[in-house]
Amino acid sequence: MSANTYGEDAPGKDRVDPAVLKTALILVVGAMAVVFDTTIVSVALHQLATNLHVSVSTIQWVTTGYMLALGVAVPLSTWALARFGGKRVWMFALAVFLVGSIGSSLAWDAGSLIAWRVVQGLGGGLMLPVMTTLIMQAARGRALGRTTTWVALPALLGPILGPLVGGAIITDLSWRFMFWVNVPFCIVGLILAGRYLADDRPSDTGGARARLDVRGLAMLGPGIAAAILGLSNAGTEHGFGHPGVIAPLAVGALLLVAFVGYALRRSEALVDVRLLATRSVGSSSAVLFLSGFSLYGAMLLLPLYYQEIRGVSALAAGVMLVPQGSGRCSAARSPGRSPTGSARAGSPSWGSSWSPPRPCPSASSTRRATVGCSRCGC
Repeated sequence: MSANTYGEDAPGKDRVDPAVLKTALILVVGAMAVVFDTTIVSVALHQLATNLHVSVSTIQWVTTGYMLALGVAVPLSTWALARFGGKRVWMFALAVFLVGSIGSSLAWDAGSLIAWRVVQGLGGGLMLPVMTTLIMQAARGRALGRTTTWVALPALLGPILGPLVGGAIITDLSWRFMFWVNVPFCIVGLILAGRYLADDRPSDTGGARARLDVRGLAMLGPGIAAAILGLSNAGTEHGFGHPGVIAPLAVGALLLVAFVGYALRRSEALVDVRLLATRSVGSSSAVLFLSGFSLYGAMLLLPLYYQEIRGVSALAAGVMLVPQGSGRCSAARSPGRSPTGSARAGSPSWGSSWSPPRPCPSASSTRRATVGCSRCGC
């Protein structure tokens, strides 16, 4: 097989532009706070329940509340980007996450900690999709395989380093330091974003402003929250056969089905579900869902098992989670190589069958790095 089969004869075509790399590094600094926070807390639930004098079923709302807020905030990212611009949304979300982290570190009881974790979730839910969009827009359709590696970098490092850092903090320091760890990432991320990210706010004279799909949000937000709530309640001793599980799941399913029907009939829905009909988008979304389900589900349960049943320390539990995170890294496919050897070469580092998107010829310049387009079907 010749060298140019993998595009090695034309490295310039698949090289990440320095400006794109600069943007990616700026955004990754802030995103590391979100990923580390999610994985650090996973090894701390047992100690949090002990220190705050509550049961594990109560303290699990530290994670559940965060995920509920995350699920509600994610769908808002598309509208927020179109309405306010990527830089402003990113800095706002990072500031919200910073406030939530400081509040969590100063929490006085379990209730206040859960409330501040909800604030964190609202900020984190905006940050991750905004980071992905800004990096892809900066790439402008070039070297997308290698560019996607930077998008996936926080998600790859978090499951390895987060449990170790969290275990060390819980073992040798106060649990409050788990949230102070986020503060430097947030502050540095805000400084870098304010100084180096381009101001991409929409022009006030460029036409009608993007409108929030209130009806879609009224169905999608509560639907996601109800589904997460039902699944979280299934972890109790009653299992899935309890009204506290069945009712939220039923309501969530009805709202999500209603939203899908609504979005299929509306061209500017909050989330364009028609994109899932594209093979690359649908398959990569399925892979991401299943990999996240297996990775983060186990990351919540295994530390509790190690600490409550096996009686090991938080640090030992964190060390035992490292092979899981390392396995995800090793499963990632090498980016930037494809039999085509073109700028479309490469697949994202999470190992899916994703195919990089093409710029839409009929879309505006601000949407050229998005995945697919409902207008031309690209």
